[in-house]
Amino acid sequence: MELLYHMPTKIYFGTECVGKNSGEFSRWGKQALIVTGRRSAQASGALGDIQKALSQQGVGWTVFDQVEENPTLATAEAGGLLARQAKADMVIGIGGGSPLDAAKAVAVLAVNDISAGGLFDGNFAVRPLPVLAVPITAGTGSEVTPYSVLVDTERQSKRSFGHPDIFPKAAFLDARYTNSLPWQVTINTALDALSHSLEGYVSMKASILSDSLALESMRCFGKTIPSLTSRSLDLQDREQLLYTSMLGGMVIAQTGTTMVHSLGYPLTIFRDIPHGRANGVLLAEYLRFIQPVIPEKVESVLSALGLQTIDECKTLFRELLGGPEILTAKEIEEFTLIAIQTPNIANTARKPSLDDLRQIFRDSVSVSPV
Repeated sequence: MELLYHMPTKIYFGTECVGKNSGEFSRWGKQALIVTGRRSAQASGALGDIQKALSQQGVGWTVFDQVEENPTLATAEAGGLLARQAKADMVIGIGGGSPLDAAKAVAVLAVNDISAGGLFDGNFAVRPLPVLAVPITAGTGSEVTPYSVLVDTERQSKRSFGHPDIFPKAAFLDARYTNSLPWQVTINTALDALSHSLEGYVSMKASILSDSLALESMRCFGKTIPSLTSRSLDLQDREQLLYTSMLGGMVIAQTGTTMVHSLGYPLTIFRDIPHGRANGVLLAEYLRFIQPVIPEKVESVLSALGLQTIDECKTLFRELLGGPEILTAKEIEEFTLIAIQTPNIANTARKPSLDDLRQIFRDSVSVSPV
C-alpha cells in the first residue's frame, strides 16, 4: 500500500465556531483583508461575526467585496493591489467557492510582483499571505483545498492553479451561515459537494484513504435526500450538507476532479449555468459512462446515496434541479471541443473520445433544433 495525504488546514466546525475560536485570527497578524461578495457575507451573518472576532483580538481589517460569481483574473489583481495598500498580513475569505478561490489568488498577488496570469505558473518567489476561510455555502469545499479557480476572459475559459501554500491555515464552518441561501443555490451547491466526493472516489488518483472520506461524504448527502426533495431542511440537515462539502473538498485536495468538471466548465462560462448545477446535470450519465470499467465503485456510489440504479439517480437530480437544461446541437459541438482539452479528463477512469463527450451532453440535456 502506498499513499500520500496532506491536509494542513485546521478545521473549526460547529455553531458559533468563529466567536468561540477568535484567538485563531490573532495568530496570523494584525491587519486582515476580508475578501467576499457584494451581499451574501453580510446577509448570512458571517461578516458581522468575523468583524466582531477581529475587534476582540485587536486585529484591523479592510473589506474587498467585489468578487463576482465566477471571479476573473482582473478581480484577483484588484484584490491583490488593495491588500498591498492596506498592508494586510492575512486574507480572510468569506463566501462560497468564488470568494474563497479569489482569496487564495489575492494572497499570492499581495506579496508577489506578478500578473494574475502568472498564477498558473505556480512559481511564487514569496510565500502567499496566510488564508483563513469561512464558507457560507455547502458546496465547493474550497476551505480545505489548495486550489483556486478563476475565469480567464481572454481565453474564455476557467483555469485553476494549485499550490500547497494556499491551503487555508484555518477554516470556520458554521451551518447557520447557509440559512440565508436561496433554495436553488442550496441545491446547486449541494450537488457541487456531491460531485466532488463522487468524482474523487472514481478518480484515477483515488486512494484507500480518500475513498473512505468520499464514501462518508456521499452517505451524508444521502441522509439529506428526503429533506432536499421535500424542501424542508433544518439546521441538522444543513450541518450534514456542510460536512458533506468539507469532506468532498478533502477528497479532491488529494485526487483532483474528473471529466464532469471538464464538461461543466463551458456550461458555466458560455451559458451562465451555476457550477454545481452544471455538475448535477452531468453526473448520472457520467456514472453510466464509467460503469463498464469500474462497476463495483459505481455500485458503491449508488449504495452510499441509498439508490438502486443510475436511472433512479438521474430522476433524483432532475427533480432537484427542476428539469433538464436545453442546449443546441451547435453548443454541444462547441462545448465538446472545449471539454476534451481540459486536464481533468486525464483523471477519468475510462478515457473518453469526442464522440463519448458529445453523447454524454446529448443524454444529459434536452437538445434544441435551433
